[in-house]
Amino acid sequence: MSKELKENNIAIKTQTTFAERLWVLIPVVLLVGLLSTLVFNHYDEFSWSGFISGFNQEFLIFFCIGVFAQLVDGTLGMGYGATSTSFLLAYGVPPVISSTGVHVAEMFTTGASALSHHRFGNINKKLVKHLLIPGVLGSITGAYLLSDVIDGDVIKPFIAVYMIVLAVIIMKKALKKNIVKKKTKSLDLLASFGGFMDAVGGGGWGPIVTSTLLGRGRNPRYTIGSVNAAEFAVSFASGITFMLFGGIHGWQVIIGLILGGVIAAPLGAYLVNRIPRKPMMIAVGVLIIILSLKTLSKLL
Repeated sequence: MSKELKENNIAIKTQTTFAERLWVLIPVVLLVGLLSTLVFNHYDEFSWSGFISGFNQEFLIFFCIGVFAQLVDGTLGMGYGATSTSFLLAYGVPPVISSTGVHVAEMFTTGASALSHHRFGNINKKLVKHLLIPGVLGSITGAYLLSDVIDGDVIKPFIAVYMIVLAVIIMKKALKKNIVKKKTKSLDLLASFGGFMDAVGGGGWGPIVTSTLLGRGRNPRYTIGSVNAAEFAVSFASGITFMLFGGIHGWQVIIGLILGGVIAAPLGAYLVNRIPRKPMMIAVGVLIIILSLKTLSKLL
């Protein structure tokens, strides 16, 4: 009897260990496959001479945007897309290029962030599973519309206004006191809407999904880690959709954001419970509003 029990325990432990490994293996395999495909299909851009020719002041600006946006996202669970898109639009990068660049970069940065949060034990796997499929479907729909149906120049002012709305949401959540824990209903609708708006606007998954869940009183550490983990699948889906229907443009933007974000991802996951959240959320909100107003001033 004890021998059978021991064998069952070993089998359960083996299954658990394999399941744990899948949380690491799947992102790694997808990222390696994606990188290999990009290098094979766009060898000139990824060659050493191509990298050196693109290594200039603009590249350093995109790299710094990637570092800052990932630190914001990794520590607050929101703001990568809103922060990076606001900076890129303010710098004069067109909406389609900025959104494509952000989402292709996010395929790598969210992968690094998900692995980092897994390493620090910040993930609620049940919550990730609830967010995954509806978030992916919403992001594919939004990415298709932006790359093949919607005119980026026409919606540029609307995206800037949308970024201001996201900034207000972030600041409102920061100022809210005495949050009472409530059951979150319609997680699938929340994830679908967050994925759709993230793809169309170049950001919004975190401010919409994370802020809603935190506003319902969920544990910040596990909420941020889980939403970041689900964001990898959401970004991967929208990034692939952008590639299929719109192609890839703005390699300098993409590579700068990727390198900056991947470097900053482990630090963001480490700092998630070690910095004061409210002051940083307010500061990020104010920054996004300033950048979005600058973009609007150029269009009006």
